[in-house]
Amino acid sequence: MPYLKVGEENSSDISIYYEDRGTGRPIVLIHGWPLSGASWEKQGSALLAAGYRVITYDRRGFGRSSQPSEGYDYDTLAKDTYHLLEALDLKDVALVGFSMGGGEVARYMGKYNEGRVTKVCFMASIAPALRKDGNNPEGVPPEVFEGIKQAIEKDRFAQLEGFLKLFYNKKLVGGTDISDAAIHASFNVGCGSSYIAYLSCVDAWLEDFREDLKQITVPTLVIHGDEDQILPIDATGGRVPALIPGSKLHVVKGGPHGLNWTHATEVNLALLEFLK
Repeated sequence: MPYLKVGEENSSDISIYYEDRGTGRPIVLIHGWPLSGASWEKQGSALLAAGYRVITYDRRGFGRSSQPSEGYDYDTLAKDTYHLLEALDLKDVALVGFSMGGGEVARYMGKYNEGRVTKVCFMASIAPALRKDGNNPEGVPPEVFEGIKQAIEKDRFAQLEGFLKLFYNKKLVGGTDISDAAIHASFNVGCGSSYIAYLSCVDAWLEDFREDLKQITVPTLVIHGDEDQILPIDATGGRVPALIPGSKLHVVKGGPHGLNWTHATEVNLALLEFLK
C-alpha cells in the first residue's frame, strides 16, 4: 500500500495513504468529511473505464492515513495535496473535491498551484464561504457549528449516525438510491477516523475561500444537489460561478449531499463530459 510522508510529529512520520490506478490524464479525487478516498468508488470505476488515471487519497486523520494531533487547517490540508501532486509529478491534472474536499481544491489553487492543475470540479462543495457574518450574509450561522462540535464531544457516534441520515437524505430519495447497508458502510468509515481530526475539522469549515476562487482561471465545473441538507446550494455551490468567470453549474435535481452515490449516473456523466 503506497504512503507519502508529508510531515513529522515527535517520533512518528505523518503519512497519507493514496491509490494510483490506471493510465491517461490524471484525475485527483479529494473526499469529504468524515469518509475516505474509498467514497469515490462509483466515480473511480467510471473514470478508469473512460481511460483516465485515477488518484485518490485519505485526508490526514481519516481512512488509512496517519492520525496526528494537528494540521487540520486548510493551509496544511492543501499542502498535503501539493505534496502528493509534486511527489507523483502529475501534469495536466483535473482536481475534484467533494464537500470538505472542495476546500482543499480552492486553497490549493489559491496558494499552491504552479500550473499542474488544468481543470477543477467542486462537487457538493463547502466553497465559497460557509460562516455567516456581516461580510457573508449568505452563509450559515456560527452557532450551527458550535452545536455540531458539542454533539461530537458528547457522543460522536450518535452525531455521525444522525449526520449520515441528512448526508444521503434517506427519507427523501428512498431505498432505491441508497441502501441501509451503504449508509452503515459510511458509518464504519467515519467511526475509524481520529477523534481529534473529526472534531478539529469543524473549525476548518469556517474558512473563507472567496479570494482563492477568484484566482482560478482554468475550466471549472460545480456539481451540487438542490436537496443538499448538509451544504445547502444557495449558501455554497450556487454562489461559486459568480466568483469564477466561465465556470459551469450542474444542479442535480433532488440530489442530496451524498449525490456521488445516490445520483452517481448523472454525476459521472456530467464529470466525464466536463473532462473530455
